[in-house]
Amino acid sequence: MSIELIGIIVLLLMFIVGSVLPINLGVLGFVAAFIVGVVFSGLNIDDIYSGFPAELFVTLAGVTYLFSIVEKNGTVDLITGWGLRLVRGNLGLVPWIMFLLCAILTSVGTLGPAAIAILAPIALRFAARYNINPLLMGLLLVIGSTAGSFSLLNPYGVIVNGVMQARDLPHSPGLLFINAFIFSIFASVIVFIVLGGLRLLKKRTAAEEDAASRAEGFSANENNKSQENGLTFYRGITLLGIITLVVLALMFDIDIGFAALGVGLVLALIAPKQQKGVLSRMPWSVILLITGIVTYVGVLETIGTIDYMTDLIAKVGNPVIAALASSYVGGIVSAFASTTGFLAAIIPLAAPILQDPTISSIGVVSAIAISSSIVDISPFSTNGALLLANVQGVKENVFFKQLLLSAVVVVALGPGLAWLAFVLIAG
Repeated sequence: MSIELIGIIVLLLMFIVGSVLPINLGVLGFVAAFIVGVVFSGLNIDDIYSGFPAELFVTLAGVTYLFSIVEKNGTVDLITGWGLRLVRGNLGLVPWIMFLLCAILTSVGTLGPAAIAILAPIALRFAARYNINPLLMGLLLVIGSTAGSFSLLNPYGVIVNGVMQARDLPHSPGLLFINAFIFSIFASVIVFIVLGGLRLLKKRTAAEEDAASRAEGFSANENNKSQENGLTFYRGITLLGIITLVVLALMFDIDIGFAALGVGLVLALIAPKQQKGVLSRMPWSVILLITGIVTYVGVLETIGTIDYMTDLIAKVGNPVIAALASSYVGGIVSAFASTTGFLAAIIPLAAPILQDPTISSIGVVSAIAISSSIVDISPFSTNGALLLANVQGVKENVFFKQLLLSAVVVVALGPGLAWLAFVLIAG
């Protein structure tokens, strides 16, 4: 048996053990990385450490640290109350507002993980406060990032269109963006209906009254609590800190993790006595889980498992079937690996399909691009990991399984639907 297949089998066994036994998957991931990498593949320890996702760790730690402070001092309650007043108490509109905000951020050039890092903490705390299904909120947020990620300004769109142009292949940047946006809306409508969004549209009056009370910090019978629940000096500084984070990440392209740690440190120095228990609020078990699995996936990349999967595309003779295979390989690999890096690799590999005059190149590239991006709901991608790290109101292991099941469904159906829509029908 080849080492590539051994790596895949071990990965499947890890998921089975993690589902049956109360053992953190991250621990399994680190141990598996050592066994498969060192014992079976002959890698050295430095190779294993090189697969550790340092950037993802800093992002998760920084964002969750900052928003642990934001949540503890009551600013999240303030923001969610204002948000509900903005939509006049209609809970069913809130997930769509988050979808739209994320789509706008990514369409103007923000990388998906940066947009999710900014919006997920507020969106998921909002969901917990008003009993909105966190899976519904999270999925619409991540799908919203896909909706805008293939604009002319976003790095995803730049990569895909750049590769197409460099190889002198027929391409349409505008059509790629429109295809991704329409497909994302279609997918979001399905998610919204399946996860109970229609019922939320009926929850309005009570939620509006509750939101007004929370936002203003006012109660006819409890006027003395308005200062406690409303806008205070420290909460005002906290809001300014969140705005600073957005500016640093979006306008100055500063790493979102380090920016969040910096803003959090300033807030901690301003009110040091309020920092007790902040670190204990951080989801360390989730951070361990994600970094352990991603480290193991790094080993799989080093030993050639990812290349093994992508090389299977070249062995498919029929261009239509090859396009379908490319879409599924994109979906499967991107659920575990970097979407940005994979797009840069898969488009050149799919060049023989794109050059075939009997098939639409823009249809094929749309199917591959969307398949590789929409699976970022996976808890092993940065976007999915950020959702998992910020979930409120449900146990982390429960939400992890929900995200994982959703990712499996999306990987199973998403690439096929994208292929059907843009290769067979639109193409």
